[in-house]
Amino acid sequence: MTAEGAIVVTADRIAELLQAGADPHTPLRGAEWTVGEAAAHLALAGRLMADIGAGEERPYGDGTPGGLAAANRAALAVFPQRDPAVLGAEIADTARRFVAVAADRDPGEAVLTPMGPMNMATMGSYLFTHLLGHGYDIAVALRGPHMVDREVVAFTLPFMRLAMPRVVNAGATDHHACYLLRVGRDRFAVTFSDGVPTVTDAPPRRPDCTIAIDPVAFLLLALGRWTAPTAMARAKVIAWGRKPWLGLRFPLLFTAP
Repeated sequence: MTAEGAIVVTADRIAELLQAGADPHTPLRGAEWTVGEAAAHLALAGRLMADIGAGEERPYGDGTPGGLAAANRAALAVFPQRDPAVLGAEIADTARRFVAVAADRDPGEAVLTPMGPMNMATMGSYLFTHLLGHGYDIAVALRGPHMVDREVVAFTLPFMRLAMPRVVNAGATDHHACYLLRVGRDRFAVTFSDGVPTVTDAPPRRPDCTIAIDPVAFLLLALGRWTAPTAMARAKVIAWGRKPWLGLRFPLLFTAP
């Protein structure tokens, strides 16, 4: 499957969940939103990403997790549609629109997104990650099959790698450490210097901590749907090296976007 195909398939799976008699008032687990609000957010985000992909300028928040949350609340307040079937159809339609407009642009072309500047290929990864995160929430709330599987998580990594330095929180202040992450077959390093992380393909020095993690666990942990103890309890992650205890601290250095 291609990254573009994964976007469409995932949007379609979310639409199927929403069109199967879903109750829009069903609360999401561990979140303030309902299924209807999450679906409305996905529909609005799909429009936004497709417009940006088509070359329109669409300012949205300030690129920080807090700024995005505020922009989301404001957008939902003026968008009353909560019918799951209607929203599911729009989620599927806007995903296809994004894929279509992106096909006409250079994958390396720079665009300005709600998470800051990135190229078109990474923006596709951003949209896909966004669909997976909220689609997972909707699936769990509706007790249906979620769409996060280890074969597609690789498509989220271009965005996840870019986003890491942009979502560092106060817990990283003055942090110095080199991490090697092994996410399934993928490898990359995150090196902190004075609390500022740099993401590279290979570690610049001997890692302090190597983290091997199941791809599904990585994504759900990175998006704040799981905690590190949850992943470890399910035997989905192990850490070793000179400072293996840093494995528990690593996810606490970031605020999920």
